[in-house]
Amino acid sequence: MWGALYTVWAALPHLERSGGQTGGRIVNIASIGGKVAVPHLLPYAVSKFALVGLSDGLRAELAQAGVKVTTVCPGLLRTGSYPNVRLKGNHAQELAWFAVGDSLPLLTMSAPEAARKIVEACRRGKAQQILTLPAKVAVFANALSPEVTANLLSVTNRFLPGMNPVDGDEAKQGREVDSSWAPSPLTILSDRAAKRHNQPPLNESKS
Repeated sequence: MWGALYTVWAALPHLERSGGQTGGRIVNIASIGGKVAVPHLLPYAVSKFALVGLSDGLRAELAQAGVKVTTVCPGLLRTGSYPNVRLKGNHAQELAWFAVGDSLPLLTMSAPEAARKIVEACRRGKAQQILTLPAKVAVFANALSPEVTANLLSVTNRFLPGMNPVDGDEAKQGREVDSSWAPSPLTILSDRAAKRHNQPPLNESKS
C-alpha cells in the first residue's frame, strides 16, 4: 500500500496537469485478497484491503482533475514465481499447495492474458478489473452472502498446512524446500511460465 501511495504522490502533479487534456491514468495492482480475506494469508490480505481502499478513494477524489484510477484485483496468475515465494510453517506443504494451486488451468490465468486485460481496463478507464473466473465468483459470493462465504473460508482453513514446531518460524524460499509436488506434472504450466518469463524453475535452482 505504501509503495503505491508514494508513487501516486510523486506522479500526481504531472497527472493533474495533463489530466484535462489527455486523461491521466493510475492503475493499482491489488489482489483478490483485497476483496475477500483469504485464510492463511492474513498479513497479505490486510495490505491488499488497504490498497483497494486507497485506490477506490483516489478514483473518487481525482475525478475532478480528469485522472482516472483503476483497481486491478487478480486471482491466481501463472507467472512461474513459486520458487521465489517466501514460506513459513510447514515449508514442504506450503510450497506444495502454493505451487500446484498457482498452476492449475481452471483456477489461474496466464501473465500475458492478465497484462492484456489490465491494459484494456486502463485504456477504458474502468473503476475495477477482477481477473480470473474464481476470483469473480468469490467476490460475488462474498457480496451476496458474506456469512456463508466466511463459514466456507473457515472450513477451507482447516485443510491448509499447520505450523512446523521445528523450524516453522524460519522463512525459506521455495527453491530451498524439498517437495515431491514441485516440480511435478501438476506444475507444468507454471514451470513453462517460469522459462517464458526468465525465472529459473525450481529444479534448475537446486542443481
